[in-house]
Parts: sequence; C-alpha cells; structure tokens
Amino acid sequence: MKPIPLAIVEDDPIIRESLRTFLGGDPQFDLLYTAVSIEDFLQALETDARIVPAVILLDIQLPGMSGIEGIPSIKKLRPGVDVIMLTTFEESDKIFAALCAGACSYLSKRVSLVTIRDAILTVHRGGSYMSPSIARKVVEHFIPAPKKDDGPLTQRQQEIVDCIVNGLSYKMTADKLGISLDTVRTHIKHIYQVLEINSKGELIRRSLDKK
Repeated sequence: MKPIPLAIVEDDPIIRESLRTFLGGDPQFDLLYTAVSIEDFLQALETDARIVPAVILLDIQLPGMSGIEGIPSIKKLRPGVDVIMLTTFEESDKIFAALCAGACSYLSKRVSLVTIRDAILTVHRGGSYMSPSIARKVVEHFIPAPKKDDGPLTQRQQEIVDCIVNGLSYKMTADKLGISLDTVRTHIKHIYQVLEINSKGELIRRSLDKK
C-alpha cells in the first residue's frame, strides 16, 4: 500500500513534534507538511502544488484563524482531503461546528498516538473516527431531553446560574465547568431569554428568592 499523504496543523510545539516524530517515522504515512497556523498552511497549499494530503490532523485553537474557520478554505484548495480535528475541546458546540464545517472525525488530544494512527487509517479507508467521550456527546445530542419538573432551565444552565450566584465570574465559571468562555456567555443569553430577565442582578435575586 502506498503511504498515506498526511499534513499536520498544530501550534503546540510539544504535541506537534510528538506527532511529527511518531507519524513521520511510520512507513504507512508520508508526512508532507507541518504547519503552526491555518494561514501558514493555506499559503503552503497555494504556493506548492505538490502538497496534496489525503488526511489532515487539524487543531481548533490556533493563532489567527481557528481550525474550524479554516476548514472551508482548506477544502476549497484541496477538495478531496479528509480532516480530523485533534483538540482539547470536547464541547458539543465545537464538535458540531467542526463536523458541519467539513471535518469527518473528531479526536481528543488525550488519546494515545497509536489511537491517532488508527484514526488516520480508518478515515483513509472511508470511515470516521471519534474518541469515545466525543462519540457519546454526539449520541446524547440526538436523545430527546427529558422534561424537567423542577424549572425551565437545563442542568448545565442551572450549574452556570449556581456559579454566578456564588460570586464566580464568567471566566471562573468556564474554568470550573470545563467549558469555554463563549459557551458560558451563550448559556447566559439563553438563561436571560428563558427567565425573561435582563441583568445579572435580576438573575441573582430571582435565584435567591427561590431558596
């Protein structure tokens, strides 16, 4: 079997070097290019027609354009490429944004290098691959949420409200719950809409009145 043409876009030097060493030394792969940003990678694709990867390992959190934002531009230059997201983000909104943008697989950086290798092989054979924790989130997304009798908010929204009532900032809330700051802000916006309020003060007062 011919080696699989591969590219890596990862800004973390330790992770990038680990991937380059492990995958670049595997005869199953032909590591064509390693980039630290979407901008760097797109420039390489535009200027060197020989860089035609079959599979790309792509990080989300990159300097400049994010990995998700970069997928359409990559696909425009190399339409047949398969994109595997390799990231620390395991939030549903990030997962589905990446898949909707054109990624075919989504892996947590916590998985082993052997798992990443197996994912590339699976994808190249026409399959898709996801870390078990991420696959579970995808499945849960399609399971109807049970109706709750204890209030109009979801469990996650209530967790965010509890953090705010306890004096945590949005950033501290994000860190405590293991989600992004943008996700906290999105939840807060929805909470305000559901509760028909307009400020943090109203949110705190309403929560305290219920106790």
